[in-house]
Amino acid sequence: MSKTIIVSNRLPFKLSINKGKISVISSEGGLATGMKSVHSEEKESLWVGWNGLAEEELIKNDYYTIDKKIKEAKCAAVSLTEQDIELFYGGFSNNTIWPLFHYFGEYTIIKQEYWDSYVKVNRKFANKVLENIEDGDKIWIHDYHLLLLPLMLKKERPDLSIGFFLHIPFPSFEIFRTLPWRNELLEGMLGADLIGFHTFDYKRHFMSAVKRLLGLETRFNQVLLNNRISNIEEFPMGIDFYKFNETSKQQLSKTLIEKPELEQEMYKYLLLSPEVKLVLSIDRLDYTKGIASRIKAFDHFLTHNPQYIGKVTLIMLTVPSRSDIEQYQLMKSEIDELVGAINAKYSSINWRPIWYFYRSLPFESLVALYSASDIALITPVRDGMNLVAKEYIASRADKKGVLILSEMAGAAKEMSEALIVNPFDYNDISNALKQALEMPAAEQIKRNEILQTRLKKYNVERWANNFITALNKTSIINKNRKAERLNKEVKEKILTAHAKAKNRIIFLDYDGTLVDFNNNPKLANPDKELYDILDLLSKHNNKLVIISGRNRNDLEEWFKDKNYCLVAEHGTLIKEINEEWRKREPLDEEWKKHVIPIMNFYLDRTVGSSIEEKDYSIVWHYRNVD
Repeated sequence: MSKTIIVSNRLPFKLSINKGKISVISSEGGLATGMKSVHSEEKESLWVGWNGLAEEELIKNDYYTIDKKIKEAKCAAVSLTEQDIELFYGGFSNNTIWPLFHYFGEYTIIKQEYWDSYVKVNRKFANKVLENIEDGDKIWIHDYHLLLLPLMLKKERPDLSIGFFLHIPFPSFEIFRTLPWRNELLEGMLGADLIGFHTFDYKRHFMSAVKRLLGLETRFNQVLLNNRISNIEEFPMGIDFYKFNETSKQQLSKTLIEKPELEQEMYKYLLLSPEVKLVLSIDRLDYTKGIASRIKAFDHFLTHNPQYIGKVTLIMLTVPSRSDIEQYQLMKSEIDELVGAINAKYSSINWRPIWYFYRSLPFESLVALYSASDIALITPVRDGMNLVAKEYIASRADKKGVLILSEMAGAAKEMSEALIVNPFDYNDISNALKQALEMPAAEQIKRNEILQTRLKKYNVERWANNFITALNKTSIINKNRKAERLNKEVKEKILTAHAKAKNRIIFLDYDGTLVDFNNNPKLANPDKELYDILDLLSKHNNKLVIISGRNRNDLEEWFKDKNYCLVAEHGTLIKEINEEWRKREPLDEEWKKHVIPIMNFYLDRTVGSSIEEKDYSIVWHYRNVD
């Protein structure tokens, strides 16, 4: 029975080794949750990824037990060395692609050794998938760590049905073009039959890069390749709505002592200051989240709205990330200093403007935080989707609360009922905070009912199912597009008929058939190998006809001493063997005097184009135009 093979950088769990004891801890991340409808006990599936431990560490532990636990979880592990982790993961993935795709060119590090490791590790993933593949299997590859993998697999197994989904933004052409290995990454992604993005903008940027860098033909949401198409679609990722909503409802019915510790602390705080409104900010520590700017915007709000001093508290939860990288250490230091400065500037005995937590929270505590906060302030400067915004709305069992969301987050495309802000504009954020604090409960409920209805309808399970359905459809289209190979019976029939015929005629096109298309058509000259093939074909009662859109001068120059029939300008001029050129019919050329000045006007305005005048036509060449 065919299965779905999910491929991502990490497996959907973490391996923990404590005093020789190995335990498996399930991941709570968006991808692990999202793929539950595809990767479960009831489904035929396999998850391929790195197990989180370096080869050097595995050697020191019970590899047999680790491998057994991985197989029990319906997974297959890719083995990475410490050097792979440093150069592939920490290097090209997170120091090259991550900053560049999020528009942080100043943080992008270009190193050949990063790229070499990226290619090497993508090949490791390809080998692991090929070890486990069976006829009829589908492959679903995830995210920026594995951009080369689709083509690697397609080259080895052209019959495979391959999908790829990018969970981060795809940048504009002007940003993407700065990468030295830009073409290789595009070609790698196009190995997939279906490529998915969160938003239309990311899809549009990708299509633009494909057209302008690879010169491939595109039609609507399709890229036309040699013998197949690659479908490009948007699939905005959802969440497990009911998991958050039901947990929130359960917590409403609990007594204070039964609630998470953090919620108990918040409740005590609110008892002392019942008029205080809570504004929630949750992020992983990363420069793309705009955390420092958000703190400054909150300071701006308090400065320009002094009536809210003592009445609003910003709860900041920052989840540790890449703490070993100097850049992130500096970022944390800046955040610590900003929080300290604002608290020193505004704090009173009973009130502190910012509660700052540098830690992660278990699921129930996270939902409790969502449920207790009056406002969610989610203002990344660039984000592929941002599921926190959706989780906040899903956790509002009472349907109250206000979401303030950055227009730079992919989620903003779906959540227009939130207060959408420019994360770089402190006035905009300040005004949104004031509007949120003063928004009547009825309006809050009205907005959130619309948002919750949408989140219920397009949840994470539907996201996964829609992608698989689209992949199946694309695979069927590609299967139907493929030309059937000549079978032995048909081949013998053709050869027998050919041998019996006394006179045979063979028609051959020139550009794109006898020679490859060339950006400079003047350089697409026949070589010795082509002449030898054509000479061989023209013997033994074979009449060879070369048909071309070229003018007669080109064909005359290349084939004047050959025993071929030549057809120029797609049939308007014909030269039989050992005869002169003849025109199909006379043509008045007066029209050219009127047309050429008009075409020259556009020629001057279109850099890279050229005009070719032929006997029967005028051709505008635009292959070299951007």
